[in-house]
Amino acid sequence: MRVLYVDDDRVNSLLFLEACRLAPQVEVETAGTGEEALAVVESFKPDLLVIDLHLPDITGDRLLPRLRAALQRPTLPAVLCTADAEVQVGSAARDAGFFACWTKPVNLGMLLSELARLSALDPSTRP
Repeated sequence: MRVLYVDDDRVNSLLFLEACRLAPQVEVETAGTGEEALAVVESFKPDLLVIDLHLPDITGDRLLPRLRAALQRPTLPAVLCTADAEVQVGSAARDAGFFACWTKPVNLGMLLSELARLSALDPSTRP
């Protein structure tokens, strides 16, 4: 499974990359801004988007439809990943088209479990 992780905090990106090394079925690309993410998807076709809410050039909820449009995949699975409390942003995230909201710091066990679960699904049945 291919994952695009979008976060302007380089430490968070490195932690996500390192965590994903424990999930050998997962290939990860990272981007630090919305514009960088749009450039990445020109050559990298992810199966899952993990997007920070607060990016320097755009919010994650506004970036999601742009990435889906660029990839011509209107239902591409996406997770909002934020330091904001899930209770504050979870409902809005789902309304914006994210199937989940992960709060930072992301729990390693939960992350690996979710990646394994999503990788095992037939691509046509992923959230």
